[in-house]
Amino acid sequence: MTTVHEFTVSDADGTAAPLGRYAGRVLLVVNVASKCGLTPQYEGLEALQRRDRDRGLTVLGFPSNQFMDQEPGTDAEIQEFCRTTYDVTFPVLAKVDVNGPDAAPLFGFLRAEAPGDFGPAYGGFYDAIHQLRPEAGADEVKWNFTKFLVDRDGRVVRRYEPPVAPEDIAADLEALL
Repeated sequence: MTTVHEFTVSDADGTAAPLGRYAGRVLLVVNVASKCGLTPQYEGLEALQRRDRDRGLTVLGFPSNQFMDQEPGTDAEIQEFCRTTYDVTFPVLAKVDVNGPDAAPLFGFLRAEAPGDFGPAYGGFYDAIHQLRPEAGADEVKWNFTKFLVDRDGRVVRRYEPPVAPEDIAADLEALL
């Protein structure tokens, strides 16, 4: 069985970052963007990281520019933004595609393991995204700040759609920590 730990991604400086180095930790993998209406979720993600890192949580941010060009910066600019605007201490890795033919293999795996449930229950946010991306498939990442919860063994536990605030994940995190 494949797990998240079997993938290698790139750090923001371009060096290889094998996710096996996080074996034994709970991961919250998030596609992030600095110019999105949901960008303030960085604050909640950082709060989770600071609260639970000593108990085994690591938040991993993956910038993506696939949604209305809301992450246009270079990897260095993204790092600076995260540090100066939100005092982010969790790893923010190299910019990736999360959908399509050039999607990072990790995100293809995450999407397959935890297909989305993004539907009318999300109200106006769903309506707006559906109008922008009516062709999006069920497993695709629909927007910035989609979150994937991964257990200590590297298995994908759950997917949270963009409007789900980081603090609303706390109970699920608690069960894995």
